[in-house]
Amino acid sequence: MQRILIIATDGYEQSELTEPKRLLEEAGAQVTVASLKPGEIKGWDQKDWGDSVAVDLTIGDIVTGDYDALLLPGGQMNPDVLRMEHKVIEVVREFDAAGLPIAAICHAPWLLAEADIIEGRSVTGWPSIRTDLANAGAAVVDEEVVVDGNLITSRKPGDIPAFTEALMAALNMEQAEA
Repeated sequence: MQRILIIATDGYEQSELTEPKRLLEEAGAQVTVASLKPGEIKGWDQKDWGDSVAVDLTIGDIVTGDYDALLLPGGQMNPDVLRMEHKVIEVVREFDAAGLPIAAICHAPWLLAEADIIEGRSVTGWPSIRTDLANAGAAVVDEEVVVDGNLITSRKPGDIPAFTEALMAALNMEQAEA
């Protein structure tokens, strides 16, 4: 069974956490949600607050070796808060150093830039962060999913199917039958 870690906080783009999580679990993965505080975190659903999801563990309790991949949902608020947390950036760097898949969608590639792991690599993201990604040394493209080594990036909620499929492919997982 593949073990996937999701790191998020309040203000994550609801669909970018809940939909990949559902698809991965349906395919047999064990998905763990980590955040800055215990309890629940609240999603952002297009123009207002959305649903909450339970937090399984806090950032300080993450052991990178317990997981096979890292998934970073976007939303504007979520990665902006997380990129200021040293432990989150440390975890991103640990996953990258181990060569484990890191899937980041929408604004979440900000975390990859903050971790200084995108120089010379191809990535995509939400249009408003593409200059930041380029300034961090990445080759930025406008495609629904970009895979460069262990990095998997996508632009927006509409890319979730391709994004999740790319992560599953990186983990040699089969999609659940509809």
